[in-house]
Amino acid sequence: MTSMVFKENATFIRPPTFYISGLYNMPHAKYYYMFLCFVYAVTVLGNSFIMGTIYLTRTLHTAKYIAVFNLALSDLCGSSAVIPKYADMLLRENQYISYEDCLASMFFVFLFIIMQSFTLLALSFDRVIAICFPLRYHAIVTKTTMTLIIGVMWIISATIIGVSVALITRLSFCRSTVVGSYFCDHGPIYRLACNDNFPSYIMGKVYTAVVLCLPLILIAFSYVCIGIALLKISHGAERMKAVKTCTSHLILVAMYYLPICSVYITAAVTTYLHPNTRIINSALAQTVPPMLNPIIYTLKTEEVLQSVKVLYKRIKVNVSMEDPVISVTKN
Repeated sequence: MTSMVFKENATFIRPPTFYISGLYNMPHAKYYYMFLCFVYAVTVLGNSFIMGTIYLTRTLHTAKYIAVFNLALSDLCGSSAVIPKYADMLLRENQYISYEDCLASMFFVFLFIIMQSFTLLALSFDRVIAICFPLRYHAIVTKTTMTLIIGVMWIISATIIGVSVALITRLSFCRSTVVGSYFCDHGPIYRLACNDNFPSYIMGKVYTAVVLCLPLILIAFSYVCIGIALLKISHGAERMKAVKTCTSHLILVAMYYLPICSVYITAAVTTYLHPNTRIINSALAQTVPPMLNPIIYTLKTEEVLQSVKVLYKRIKVNVSMEDPVISVTKN
């Protein structure tokens, strides 16, 4: 039975459950959900590996790698908030989720999406200072400064999503409770309301501006500054070395923003976008970058590669010292 909350002569109809539609009338949809489970497994391994490497390697205890650690944490938690629960629901075709669980899920999913975007912005700040002000880099980008930046970003993210979820609780759902997405998505849910959803609509626009537009503009501006600084470097070898320090970050930015922006642009340009197309694009945009980020950082960052090699040698030595059979054989 639908629950009702009475306050100030207004009736808020809150359904006991929402129905997550997932992919509609699509053959072999279960294989897609199974693919997402594979993506999640790789995401957990990759990001755990990066966080473990940073934690165990003293040379990586720097301001830059505080941001990298935070990105890996956001990627891991973001994928954990989306894939296990909803893949299980959709694979078992048990697609009902309680009202409270849905709002809690919405909060955590979007919290980590915002943190991924903000952390990429923090990393661009690190790169622009390193290349444009190299002599002042260690004075400006300290561990304290980066920790403060990351902390403020967490507070802003939690505030934006907290307000968005709080506004959902002011909506009345007296008609359909079928969510046209693969998770408890903010837009598809507030559009189901049968009372005034304008505040939620405004928060959706604020979310788009703060999470996508503003960070992307600032990142683009930072690379304009980097480009100008690179043109002033006379030696080609030094210029290439500086460019290589930015390649990992540029790839991460492209992987995060291009899929999301393509969904928004397509929706704005075309009069009709099939729900399955939007769901697949959104799911890939949310789940594939967190899987690839640790791979990119491991393969494209010399510091991480060297740290992995050192850790491997250290572990190998420790194992050989602890295993008497190996020690006897060597002797």
